[in-house]
Amino acid sequence: MCGLLAAAAAGVSGCTAATKPTRATTLWYWSGGLSEKVVADAVSRYGGAAGLKPRLVEGNYKQQLVDVLTSGKDVPDIAGVKGEDIASLLPRADRFVDLNTLGAKDVATEYLQWKWQQGSTIDNRLVGFPIDIGPTALFYRRDLFERAGLPAEPADVSARLRDWESYLRAGEQLRRALPEVSLVKNAKEVFSNVLGQGDTRFVDPTNHFVGDGAHIRAAWDTAVRAHALGVSARIQGDTTDAWTKAVANGLLASELGAAWHALDIEQQAPETKGLWRVAAGPAAGANVGGSFLAIPAAGADHAKAFEIVKWILSPENQARGFAEAALFPSAPSAYSMPALTAPDEFFGGQVTSEVFAASAKQARLAYEAPADAAIYQVYVDELVNVEEKGKPADTAWNDAVAAGRRLAASLGVN
Repeated sequence: MCGLLAAAAAGVSGCTAATKPTRATTLWYWSGGLSEKVVADAVSRYGGAAGLKPRLVEGNYKQQLVDVLTSGKDVPDIAGVKGEDIASLLPRADRFVDLNTLGAKDVATEYLQWKWQQGSTIDNRLVGFPIDIGPTALFYRRDLFERAGLPAEPADVSARLRDWESYLRAGEQLRRALPEVSLVKNAKEVFSNVLGQGDTRFVDPTNHFVGDGAHIRAAWDTAVRAHALGVSARIQGDTTDAWTKAVANGLLASELGAAWHALDIEQQAPETKGLWRVAAGPAAGANVGGSFLAIPAAGADHAKAFEIVKWILSPENQARGFAEAALFPSAPSAYSMPALTAPDEFFGGQVTSEVFAASAKQARLAYEAPADAAIYQVYVDELVNVEEKGKPADTAWNDAVAAGRRLAASLGVN
């Protein structure tokens, strides 16, 4: 029988509140998903390996998580959920604890509300406690812009490249001055960022397919224009050999990306330190990625697990996560902390967090249906066909809409 004194000391009733768990609390996450230093401190804080046992999961993280949730075996007590996966897991909310029942609602105002809502079901059950967000901006090579006669200082770049048309026109100027240099990685990157600036995606909140809507077509046309103007490098993917060589050798003048992409650039092209800057440009106001911690219902000692989650993702530790792993905080109070206001030497001493914080505050919550990621991929695949196979853009659009509609219907979308 559970000791009443132990339960009272824990502040909750029930045997799960015992201060000496029968086994370690397990935590699953992926490389780059959390600050390793914060995780290490959490292990020390919560009793060493016997109290908290983190596991860095390699390979297909989502599939491994879904597999254990389905089997009910070896389920972690705390599980990371990637931003692109949260929508597909919300319909399985019964597999997770509603974090509001553990006290999450008491700290909700400390976090960006659009991100908080992204981890919630329609009936406001909180499945995912936000780790970070992915506010977007324009990473650019100051030296290449200057050589092409373009503005070089962040404020001037933001003013000149204030919208997508002026950005693409700058790409033409860059190409004329430096024929071997491309402005943007690929058309998909443009499509993703334009789409991310809106408040509607491929399925609306009434579960209707809207992938043929004007908002999708506008994002598509902007992406295709980047290809048609010849300003795309047609490099299909981050951290590929082709991308790494382009970034390291000064063949790619800018990147449209989220705050966490800074770490990719720094790790893959360390020799370019001091050459990069960040501006709002045309990309501000979108959000790409940003993940969550969740507590599976099959795990043990939910109260203890939530205590750990809340500590790891406190505003102070989120600030550390930015400094150590480029994880941009979902807690706005972190934006004024020294870890974010310090100059970033890789970016020439610029305080890049100011740009991303402003972008984060512009972001809007867009309803993301469980089927959204799969439908998005259909459009991206057709954009690749345009860039790599020379498929006519209008044909590719019609094929994307038709395939997207079929896929949506097969996934239960009206």
